Amino acid sequence: MRTEMSIDLEKTAGSVRGHTTLPAGREREAEALAGLLAGPAVVLLPGAPGSGKTELLRAVLDRARQEGTTVVRASADRLESAVDFGVVRQLFEHEVGDADASLSLLRGHATAAAEVFRPRQLGAAGAAPGCGDEAAVMNGLYWLALHLAGQGRLLVAVDDLQWADGASLRWLRFLLRRTDGSRVAVVATVEPSEAGGERQEILAGVLPLFRQRVVLGHLDEPAVTAVVTRLLGQAPDEEFVRACRSASGGNAFLLRTLLRTARQAGIQPVAADAARLSSLAPADVAIAARSLLDGAAAGSHAVAVAETVAVLGGTPSVDLVSGVAELPAPAVADTLHGLVRLGLLTAAGPEIGFAHPVVGSVLADQVLPSRRHELRVRAARLLWSQRAPVDEVADHLLHSASPLDEDWVNETLRRSAAEALHGGDPRRAVATLRRALREPLTERSRATLLGMLGEADLASCVPTAVRNLRHSLELSEEPDARTSAARRLAMALFATDQYAEALDVLGRTSTALRGVSDEHALRLEIDFIYAGLSELATAPSVHSRLWALDLAEARGGTAERPLAALLSLRATMRGEDPAQAVELARRALADGMTPADDESIVYNNAVFALGGAGQAQEALAYADTAVAEARDRGSVLSYAHAISTRANANCRLGRLEECRADAEAALDSLREIGIGFRTSHSVFAVTTLLEALVRQGRIDEADVLLNEAGLAGQLNGHWINEYVLLARGWLRTAQGRLDQALADFLLCGERSGLRGMTNPGFYPWRSEAALVLTALGQPEHGRALASEELRLARKWGVAEMTGVALRALGVATGGSEGRELLGEAVRVLSTAQARLRHAQALADHGAALRRASRTGEAREQLQQAVSMAHRCGATTIAEQAREELRAAGHRPRTPTFHGLEALTPTERRVTALAAEGMTNREISQHLFVGLRTVEVHLTNAYGKLGIGGRSGLAEALATGADTAP
Repeated sequence: MRTEMSIDLEKTAGSVRGHTTLPAGREREAEALAGLLAGPAVVLLPGAPGSGKTELLRAVLDRARQEGTTVVRASADRLESAVDFGVVRQLFEHEVGDADASLSLLRGHATAAAEVFRPRQLGAAGAAPGCGDEAAVMNGLYWLALHLAGQGRLLVAVDDLQWADGASLRWLRFLLRRTDGSRVAVVATVEPSEAGGERQEILAGVLPLFRQRVVLGHLDEPAVTAVVTRLLGQAPDEEFVRACRSASGGNAFLLRTLLRTARQAGIQPVAADAARLSSLAPADVAIAARSLLDGAAAGSHAVAVAETVAVLGGTPSVDLVSGVAELPAPAVADTLHGLVRLGLLTAAGPEIGFAHPVVGSVLADQVLPSRRHELRVRAARLLWSQRAPVDEVADHLLHSASPLDEDWVNETLRRSAAEALHGGDPRRAVATLRRALREPLTERSRATLLGMLGEADLASCVPTAVRNLRHSLELSEEPDARTSAARRLAMALFATDQYAEALDVLGRTSTALRGVSDEHALRLEIDFIYAGLSELATAPSVHSRLWALDLAEARGGTAERPLAALLSLRATMRGEDPAQAVELARRALADGMTPADDESIVYNNAVFALGGAGQAQEALAYADTAVAEARDRGSVLSYAHAISTRANANCRLGRLEECRADAEAALDSLREIGIGFRTSHSVFAVTTLLEALVRQGRIDEADVLLNEAGLAGQLNGHWINEYVLLARGWLRTAQGRLDQALADFLLCGERSGLRGMTNPGFYPWRSEAALVLTALGQPEHGRALASEELRLARKWGVAEMTGVALRALGVATGGSEGRELLGEAVRVLSTAQARLRHAQALADHGAALRRASRTGEAREQLQQAVSMAHRCGATTIAEQAREELRAAGHRPRTPTFHGLEALTPTERRVTALAAEGMTNREISQHLFVGLRTVEVHLTNAYGKLGIGGRSGLAEALATGADTAP
């Protein structure tokens, strides 16, 4: 009776280390097998094809020979499975030598046993003529085995036992029943087989006699790591290991073959190269798969079924495979059963798939393109007739090479692309639309598809979007389609700084639609005016129309919200009424900053208007929602706009770390879709980052950024450059280059005045110039500018801007009057949301009080300034206040910065996601950046945290969070 044994691979006695080269990844199994075979064991090694049974057996047998064990080994072969005693002859023929002389040493059965080794022809019944009574032969062979064991041990090994002939199986059964306590050990490998008949019945009686088993299952991740390290010469990244295991299904043969091909292709075992594994089609895998499929054991339909499953990909149903292969369902079911037993396929309910994805990949690669096209089209038609989801049908149409010229094809692809766009997968939408455009189409349908393609390209490659949207606009006829195409094209042109063409597109299309559809014409005019304002040369030409616009022109129509956004901008530019600006902004943002039915950057200005009207916290909330929505939709351009806007709102609120993180994320995302570092879309994020760096005292970094972005010299007429002048003036002031700083502030004022932006809500250039003039010894001129700004700020009525002007006027005035003005600035700013401005006013007021020897009051103001500036991350203000405290006789404790605080905001964001378990690829998709960008951020973070990799990341972040001041 068979006794089951539980094998603990970690604890089994015996080791083959040091004796022979172990198969990589199978070290534990080799040690377990060697330990079992040290005694009179009978061990079976079951495993799927390619699991490494033969290699493992060879290593253990080599070790046994080195230790003095007599080893006889045979390899069964499917083609020789009908030759009686074929396996037995392999076992003993090299040991017997001169058969008659050697066998004469045996007792009683030498002649009968010798017949096994003599050349003979098989008789009709399959027995060797003259071999005598089979029982005598069995007994003779048994005594031969004992003779070979002599005074030592004999190890009998059979590889691929499933193909052994019937006579050899009967003898092995005879031997296994007599091994208890003997000097003979037996080991055999076996894999699943569909062989039938008498031989299979005999095998079924032999297998239970093996009392111990070492099962060769799928390689786990440590085993895969060992194989990769040996074959590629270096330890792999975790993501690369997972990709290897996924592609090979943990099969040892497939893994080694895949890695050999990877080595030839120059693939490195790093996360960045993991995705390339799926594109490999190793020739050895194809040969092995074909060998399995061509065998009779797999069934006559094995090739057709396996190829169909391979070409269809994924986990198709049995019914789909049957329909596409054009085979009866019962025949397909039988064939699938056989392929599952062979370990080639897996089945989970009605769905089937390849156990080892790389096998499916190479089989599909070997199918002729015309055949692949035929199978995919059959699958698409079948699924469409069954009313399957459009994505399932489209998946197969995407892989069909030639156009089908059938109405349902175009409709299916269009719907699938629309769902992809709505679901945040622009890359799939692009692929689907490009396939749809290969079909015969009417001009109207082609215009629609090109418009959709342009929209999808805006999320992945803006220059390509421009080309497709131009074609879409040329082909569009209906007002709605023309308006949509013109606006999308203009947006793409803005992103690549082609303002003249963008204005021409908007103006020409708006004029053409006037009288045809006034509502659509107005919608285009809104974008035209906004675009005109953005350029200094064209701004005066749109002023008259901008000043004359009234919300009543669009009341209740599709243009109402975008017009409200433009009017909120107008109110803030001219300083008309902050309450009105806020009301208009809220109306504009009723459906968010990036409404799905009217996506446009005109809505960003409603958010800026909120900030200028003192509602920066509300502006941040709108921007935060827009970031989440853009990420969900997969729109990289919208994401970049939204997160740039959020960065600016964070900066206004004094959240400098958050500001830096958002600005960096925006720049990373824009680079991914081909928008250069020096375009206007990037400049906004660059300038916001520049402001944050200056506020944080990172002057050298700010200067490098300014020069890398090409913003250190003359600036073009785009209105974003007024912001650049303001931020550059702050940098020059911090560098002590006061004359240059003054020039920048004054030029900012001149340009914004020409643009009609007289209100200090956006650019408080007068206050900044007043501070520099005072430092240059020209306080009277400074007081004049600060007084003018205070007049405009009080008229505007927003606490932040009033406080900024009061602070500048107080510094420029000096003396007791200046202290009073600074005290008033502190009180006004305490009611505003601008913590950074408040901290600066506190620091200046405290310094003025200290100089007046009002030490107690000064200390209170300065301590508040340090605390508030530290929370903002405004190092410059905090250090200024600390110096004043020291001058007042106080010795403040300087905060200690640890490894965690050395991380950039983006590095913090990336490491936090990595610590949560996200892979590098998932992080790149989440943040809309490239895989290489994620790897660089992680590498930098590991160095700053003093850790070797992901394994210590969670602890380092947790420790840093606990100890942060």
